[in-house]
Amino acid sequence: MLGYMSYLLRLLLPDRPGALGAVATALGKAGIDIVSLDVVERGPNGAVDDLVVALPQNGLADTVLTAAQSVPGVRVESVRPYLAGGAGIQHDLDLVQALTARPDEALAILTEFVGGVFHADWAVLLERVAPEDLRVVETSVGAPDLGGDELAVPERVRSTLLWIPLDRAQRLDRDAGWFPPRWAALGMELAVAPVGPDRAVLVGRPGGPRFRASEVQRLAHLADIAATIVRNRSASLTADGASQGPG
Repeated sequence: MLGYMSYLLRLLLPDRPGALGAVATALGKAGIDIVSLDVVERGPNGAVDDLVVALPQNGLADTVLTAAQSVPGVRVESVRPYLAGGAGIQHDLDLVQALTARPDEALAILTEFVGGVFHADWAVLLERVAPEDLRVVETSVGAPDLGGDELAVPERVRSTLLWIPLDRAQRLDRDAGWFPPRWAALGMELAVAPVGPDRAVLVGRPGGPRFRASEVQRLAHLADIAATIVRNRSASLTADGASQGPG
């Protein structure tokens, strides 16, 4: 929206009819438009929702915070600037469709678009090529430099980031010893999921909100779909080659 600033607002809504409607009304009275809404989790105590909201360019994030918190029982988990309005993929099903439509590019598509599904700023696909050798093989727009000092191709990742192979998808704790200080200063929230045995996709969300268990599970599911597509594509090519026999 031209002339507007977008924010990602994560709300904890009480289990009460009309709570979300009351938030929408409060935001509207403050001149704030709701651009999109995603339900992150639902539980017995209420729901966790992500709202992308827009307010005039000279508006303040405090306006968003004050309006949302004016509704009794509503808690704001985080609010941060968000680059909305791009032509990216925003939903799990849309990403799955893109992966299946272009199986030869499944890993690149996963890396480029999975961040948008989780309102994250970037994603990186890492591959373990040897026990002490981790490489960056795909990056999204805005991904940070994870490399060391070597001029390796693909880029070699600094040794402190070596955690592949992964046994499961997980949120990465910023208190871990390997966490770069500059990421901690940005309030970086990270989640990672295995993409087959030797690859993993790392997703970064500077300024939060933190990845919830439901989001980690969704990331694991999307990464597993991409890995299955790549595995099946490789098996199909191998079978085709064998059936043709020597030339």
